[in-house]
Amino acid sequence: MSDVVIAGIGQVPVGEHWNTSLRSLAAQAIFAARKEIPDLEPESIYIGNSLGSMVSHQSNLGSLLADWSNLLGVEGTTAEAGGASGGAALRLGYLAVKSGFVKVAVVVGVEKVSDTNTRNLDRILSYTMDADHEAVPGLTPAGQAGLVMRRYMEKYNVPQGGFAGFPINAHANAVYNPNAMYRKAISREAYDKAGMVSDPVNLMDAAPLADGAAALVITRSDMLPKNYNHPVIRISGANIVTDTLALHDRANPDEFRAAAISVERTLTMAGKILEDIDLFELDDAYSVYAAIALEAAGFAEPGKGWQLAQEGGISLKGKIPICTLGGSKARGNPIGATGVYQVVEAVQQLRGSAGASQVKDARIALTQCWGGPASTVATHLLEMV
Repeated sequence: MSDVVIAGIGQVPVGEHWNTSLRSLAAQAIFAARKEIPDLEPESIYIGNSLGSMVSHQSNLGSLLADWSNLLGVEGTTAEAGGASGGAALRLGYLAVKSGFVKVAVVVGVEKVSDTNTRNLDRILSYTMDADHEAVPGLTPAGQAGLVMRRYMEKYNVPQGGFAGFPINAHANAVYNPNAMYRKAISREAYDKAGMVSDPVNLMDAAPLADGAAALVITRSDMLPKNYNHPVIRISGANIVTDTLALHDRANPDEFRAAAISVERTLTMAGKILEDIDLFELDDAYSVYAAIALEAAGFAEPGKGWQLAQEGGISLKGKIPICTLGGSKARGNPIGATGVYQVVEAVQQLRGSAGASQVKDARIALTQCWGGPASTVATHLLEMV
């Protein structure tokens, strides 16, 4: 059976696109991805989106985006899994192509948070949590992250400012990413002076919500034309794992088992070990989640993820480079599109086209996006053929 490969990538800059609609953002990304492989005609489109029906007052995106991207008549469907929506859409596309029922598919992640105000957005974001037992009592995703971070700090004796390495690394890498929202390095002093979002989570610990769209064209390796002029990137592992939606239903709220299981299954599927991974595009919606993601994957011992960041182990030349083009913290967090942005950026690294943010000799990349605090986890392993 032929490999499933990523034949085309496209993205729009992450930011506040006040004058561009959700449909137009998605179409721009799709056109850019298809431009890299114009001879292939997609048969399906899989969309990662979390908030469209509530924020942009638009559902039934399969039909809408197929129409606006000149793909009318193809199969179209939307995957919703909170912040893991983009990864879920890629998983659907991967399964469709791998099964042989679809030869060429488009995967697009899109989100347009600027279609509403901040206060309303906070309320809507709480819908991705357990409505009855978390959202109704007033808990928000930021509040939830604050609880996790406080527990983690007390459990592992993390000093104030211990998580500074994550946003500092992300912003340093984003300087060279033309599609990043914040292309400016930050200092430790700036981190220490940042205001609180949800104590102990400060402004630098929380990724900014933003508009964006990123797209992929995936197909079988034997469908690639002879004149294809990019390195071939194969999807060697793909899965989704779930945990309890409510954080309080877990035995250990600061140990995200779904993230660990998802990496383990992905490595097994791809026939790889952790030491094979050259970079990890993880979920850094909050700094503490980045630390836990590293630990869950096995790159750091429990309670030591923050130290890996503090010691430079996550830098472009470190033990395991993460957020190599800024991550959600500096690129911006387009929620349902995040998982697709991660894959686009991983492909750039494997192609050797990441510019000054290039990880040297990168051949294998791991990507992982989360819906909530790893309530839904989508993980993919990519490798250069």
